[in-house]
Amino acid sequence: MKLTARLAAISVSCLAVTAALREDQVLLSHGEEQHLAPLNVAIIGAGAGGASSAYHLSKFAEAAGFPVNITIFERNSYVGGRTTTVNAYDDPSLPVELGGSIFVNLNRIMVDAVREFNLSTGAFRAADDEIPGASLAVWDGRAFIVTQESEGGWWDIAKLLWKYGLAPLRTRNLMKSTTGQFMEMYKEPIFPFKSLTQAVEDVGLLPATAVTGEQYMHANGIKGAFGHDIVQASTRVNYAQNLKYIHGLEAMVCMAAEGAMAVEGGNWQIFNNMIAAANATTMLETSVTSMKRHGDSYLLAYHSAAEETSLDLQAQVFDAVILAAPYQFANLSLAFPLVHVPDKIPYVQLHVTLLTSPHLISPAFFDLPADKPSPRVILTTLPSDEEPKQGVEGCGSPGFFSISLLRPVTNPHSGRREYLYKIFSPSPPNSTFLTRMLGLQPTNDRPETGISKDISWMYRKVWHSYPYELPRVIFEEIQLDENLWYTSGIESFISTMETSSLSGMNVARLIADKWRAEMLGAASPEIRQPSLLPEARPA
Repeated sequence: MKLTARLAAISVSCLAVTAALREDQVLLSHGEEQHLAPLNVAIIGAGAGGASSAYHLSKFAEAAGFPVNITIFERNSYVGGRTTTVNAYDDPSLPVELGGSIFVNLNRIMVDAVREFNLSTGAFRAADDEIPGASLAVWDGRAFIVTQESEGGWWDIAKLLWKYGLAPLRTRNLMKSTTGQFMEMYKEPIFPFKSLTQAVEDVGLLPATAVTGEQYMHANGIKGAFGHDIVQASTRVNYAQNLKYIHGLEAMVCMAAEGAMAVEGGNWQIFNNMIAAANATTMLETSVTSMKRHGDSYLLAYHSAAEETSLDLQAQVFDAVILAAPYQFANLSLAFPLVHVPDKIPYVQLHVTLLTSPHLISPAFFDLPADKPSPRVILTTLPSDEEPKQGVEGCGSPGFFSISLLRPVTNPHSGRREYLYKIFSPSPPNSTFLTRMLGLQPTNDRPETGISKDISWMYRKVWHSYPYELPRVIFEEIQLDENLWYTSGIESFISTMETSSLSGMNVARLIADKWRAEMLGAASPEIRQPSLLPEARPA
């Protein structure tokens, strides 16, 4: 009863505040000056979509000439969402990406942010001549079917053409034309788009999302083993999905790897800088638990992690709310029916294992001769006679999606040279897998892992990393209700840091256009204001 009374009192108080705000949200003349009460916006989630929403809304609002107050609620203790780092050996000087690892030259928002915030980047896989073995290989659970000795050298390209004919070139051309269509979504007349489904249709990408990657390649004259061997290895490492089940657009996105890079110290810094540039109030370790409508505004109830068991909830009224997290994971209690309810879609449960060891990957793990070094990065596909499956079972006989030797490191405790590894898999790699991978003898001197002390540090994480990118032609609505916006619907279209950032920028522009039109007394919020457009530059 105390909680009910408390919330009732908050509601009455906030109703009064809301009414006062609405009366003040008009142009007030003071001599020659005109003042506008700020637009109060709540953003739920401080990942790529939430950070981009805040950053671009502050820029669009400034260009449109109205003030905005932005409050970001994030239930984690950090900014960046699924883009985050952990520290190898628990040493802050050795951060390693746990989530979103790379972006590419094509990612306009990410690249522009790196430049604007003066962040340093490095290549995703820097060559290290001191580490033996091929740069990259594709394993089908029985044998290596493709080996790349260097980072895209001419000899590797020649070998691909010899083995697969013109399929590599045709796939590259298809990737370029498909991603070129996607880049039209950044420009007028497509941007800003009120309907993602309509935007996808307008740029001509529905044929790519309506079919599987396998079907899309066949429809464009690309047949043979290249899709199975190379493109599928890419869809597995990027999205833990086989070519027969992932849609064609996402399959092409996986092949757009030119200029792969990462921010030194962690890609989360991009989003941290976006939030700082927006001058947003950021409330970490704070969960929004419920939302109630008050006219066109919303009353949000929330609590910090320290108050999780307290009945003393806090509440605040906002003119607009941006839900920048998947609706099915938001745990929001709504006191009203949504006009549009996002579908509950299956997300991949990806297991990420980071570890350090002084040992290189054992050749025996892949049935190689003892004097033949293992490749430094191993992607996987399926044996040619194994039927691809969907979901967790799709990993198939290889048992993992990828093993990457990220870089050599120095153990700060022992001073010895070691290697930092990252493994993507459908379940946690057990002690048998890890000791075989490194050629170690199982021991019980590490009770917490049951493996050798020669694995000096380990970190495990399971992510709801991205949706299963199944073929589809209808996508989630961007506006769930009046003044309630949604960024995560774009993930079933393309799930990357860049596309989440695009979704945030798009929502920010729609809010800015709507608010400016209302403040100017425009007859229709459809009016486009050229001053709000982001600077047009080629991607």
